[in-house]
Amino acid sequence: MDLKDIQNLIKFVAKSGASEVKLETDDVKITIRTGQDNETTYVQQVPVSAPIQQVAQPVQQAVAPTPATPAADAPAADDNSKYITVKSPIIGTFYRKPSPDKPVFVEVGQSIGEGDVLCVIEAMKLFNEIESEVSGKIVKVLVDDSSPVEFDQPLFLVDPS
Repeated sequence: MDLKDIQNLIKFVAKSGASEVKLETDDVKITIRTGQDNETTYVQQVPVSAPIQQVAQPVQQAVAPTPATPAADAPAADDNSKYITVKSPIIGTFYRKPSPDKPVFVEVGQSIGEGDVLCVIEAMKLFNEIESEVSGKIVKVLVDDSSPVEFDQPLFLVDPS
């Protein structure tokens, strides 16, 4: 079961109004508990029979034969090193606008200050405003509108100069 499946399951449980759901497959056991008002979701994923190392080994073997890929990405990483990356503090759905009929919070090239709202992330039917912790200029938006985002996923590149 991959992360997208787990996210979809969490969304389904949140919409259903169930307070607890347990799912057990051959390789994982997942328990999802929501609070009374569906504000909090707890996910516990436990391997049932196979150790994690056995699952991870095929992935490492598949990735190992392509050493040229990191070298090709190195110039792009060096180019972005002068920028500050604004990352997602939570898992949820990324939105650039406060509502569909409103303009986006920030555009590429726009100057921002500390505390300016950059986007909102919906998690469990709650819209969380993501504020800038730095001043600067938006260089790049790294996520498409209405896309799912993970914890610590890069959202924006900001030029602090």
